[in-house]
Amino acid sequence: MDFSEKVTIVTGGALGIGGGISRKFAEKGSKIVIADIDLDSANINSKKIEDMGGKCEVIKTDVSKSKDIENMVKFTIEKYGRIDNLIQNAFSTGNFSEEFSGSAMKVSEEGWDKGIAMLQKAIFLGAKFAGKELIKNNGNIINISSVHGLLMSKNAIVYESGKSAVIGMTKQMACDFGPLGVRVNAICPGHIVTEKMEVRWKEMPKGLRFFEEQYPVRRTGVPEDIANGVAFLCSEEASFITGHSLVIDGGLSIQLQEDFGVDQAKYAQSHDVEFPY
Repeated sequence: MDFSEKVTIVTGGALGIGGGISRKFAEKGSKIVIADIDLDSANINSKKIEDMGGKCEVIKTDVSKSKDIENMVKFTIEKYGRIDNLIQNAFSTGNFSEEFSGSAMKVSEEGWDKGIAMLQKAIFLGAKFAGKELIKNNGNIINISSVHGLLMSKNAIVYESGKSAVIGMTKQMACDFGPLGVRVNAICPGHIVTEKMEVRWKEMPKGLRFFEEQYPVRRTGVPEDIANGVAFLCSEEASFITGHSLVIDGGLSIQLQEDFGVDQAKYAQSHDVEFPY
């Protein structure tokens, strides 16, 4: 798998899943643009990439803003002259944000609009502004969804709706872009222990073990697990794959819920469990 001479934009590429994707593509030879609202963390990850021998540029980007995404695309073309891969990963918060958590009755209209702008509208805008360059280079769009786009969680109307929409948008965009030489796929990660989650789990290691027990492979994921999947989907080895949502979740979502619930109850009964929420 060789991405030499390729250029890859990673939104939310400073930390977590996006950070891992940025490093993986650099490792495979691609030039990287990290588009992130957190410039300090983006510069730290850029330095890691450069220390690996890679090339990386950073641009501050709020994916909820159309102008920022348009500037991201222009910046990449100015710096590197092309775009081959657009990895749409950024979402600044999640289910635990007070602004976005809750049912349709609790979440404010402003919170809904802000969350959906990041989760869904940003996917549309990225394709809109980068599309012409991707078509020139027979490129790829990878949209990061979640197992939360497949299975619903209570009190999370914004996140579940947004991640579900990403899967549908990926299929539709694959229909439009396929004849133009661009493949569009999605990734549905399970629980990934990012830098921020690692801090949380260090405070409650028994909670992490409880989470690990929920996965048939008996571990949670790390950013590299997702980065490997994204790299594959952008490679020539995946040239006949488009419109697909690749689930990378250690088997979490394949389990029959009745059996799964009983197994978890038995585990909790026999262990001193710390519940994360």
